[in-house]
Amino acid sequence: MSAAVIGAVARASLAEARERLETVLATADLAELGGELFAVLHLVDREHGLRRAISDPSARPQAKADLVAGLLDGKVSAAASSVVQDVVRLRWTRPSELADALETLAVTTEAARAEADGVLDDLEDELFRFSRIVEGEPQLRTALTDPALPDDRKDGLLSALLDGKVTPSARRLIGELVLHPRGRSLESGLAHYGRLVAQRRQRLVALVRSAVDLTERQRTRLAAVLSAAYGHEVHLNIEIDPSVLGGLSIQIGDEVIDGTIAGRLDEVRRRLAGG
Repeated sequence: MSAAVIGAVARASLAEARERLETVLATADLAELGGELFAVLHLVDREHGLRRAISDPSARPQAKADLVAGLLDGKVSAAASSVVQDVVRLRWTRPSELADALETLAVTTEAARAEADGVLDDLEDELFRFSRIVEGEPQLRTALTDPALPDDRKDGLLSALLDGKVTPSARRLIGELVLHPRGRSLESGLAHYGRLVAQRRQRLVALVRSAVDLTERQRTRLAAVLSAAYGHEVHLNIEIDPSVLGGLSIQIGDEVIDGTIAGRLDEVRRRLAGG
């Protein structure tokens, strides 16, 4: 979700919404469903009155579901309408929580689509690589985040960069973040979507900074060691950074394991300064 911290009520509702989504994913057209859920999210983000009405905790859950069913009838598939009705029946303490939940379900659907196509690993890697491209190309970042540049120009730029080179799910998710940032920076949005995609396999994401690239054997060994340590499968995102000098810096969530020469030098400097 876009908020850094969500309350217990919203957390429980999101968990239930994701469980209900899984039953729909088993039979739905995933490409269609993902696009439709994002379209509903755009509508909810745009229409503040609608968002308040369908997230109102004092309104009857079925009345909110009926409102959504009537609004979406003939505009989206039965599967998408069912997912959205399930979401509005649940309890949310703020309208933004419901909108964030819809976004989470849309991204989860795209992850399921990639999984069904056998390209879930590719999707994770593509989101990470694109974030690094944006970080390293200031002019590209400026163009993609410029509010004065029309959306069709941004989408055309993305098409030139990505079409035929990334999975369809990566193309859709990156496009969503560029055209509908929802108050986030492009980098934070890509990181957020990357975490949601990783959750498809109940695995963690480790950002590994190294002065040189790791061999396939080293990557496999490191992933195995981290997976054993954390009790979950760990996906590695490797960033080549000559400034680390030697060794590895590994970040998983808020935890940083710094075994680099640069990190050890920084620690020595801190101790000297403190002495």
